[in-house]
Order: sequence, then structure tokens, then C-alpha cells
Amino acid sequence: YFTLKDGSPDNVRALTSACHKYLKGHDGELYFAAGPVVEELSRPVNQKDFHVCLCVAFRDKAAHDVYQTHPRHLEFIAENKENWATVRVFDSWGQ
Repeated sequence: YFTLKDGSPDNVRALTSACHKYLKGHDGELYFAAGPVVEELSRPVNQKDFHVCLCVAFRDKAAHDVYQTHPRHLEFIAENKENWATVRVFDSWGQ
């Protein structure tokens, strides 16, 4: 979950596009999604303190570990990190 320093629509679109460009299609990826917070969903349980959500599921820990050091992942970080106010990562095991 990315919170941007400037959450303008253009910056949200740019980060979402960068996620698709650099982070989609890695070996061992089972699922990929990236997009902006959905403003019209406003239940008490909805978290709204971010601009872009990235969700990636991997086949196994080995695929995850390769992704972490893959040049495209590192390029994504290098090109975008200056725009991030905060990044929160929620790793979990699925069944």
C-alpha cells in the first residue's frame, strides 16, 4: 500500500502504470493487481489512508525471493521511491 507525497490523480496513475510496467509478469506470479483506492467504498472497515494498492501472489517463497532482487523490481523502487510518503507491505501465506 503506497501513500504518495502528492496524491494527485496524475501521480496515482503514474505509480499504477509503473506497477504494471515493472512488477507484473514475474516468474512464479500467480496473481497481480495494482490500482488506486476506491473512494466510493466507505464502510467503517475500509482503509482509505493510501493512494495505490499493489497485490502480488507468488507460487512459493522461492519465487517471492527472486522477485525481491529482480532488476525490474529494483528499477521500480529506484524510479518511484522519492514520491512515496509511506509504503506498507503485508506478507502472508495463502491456502
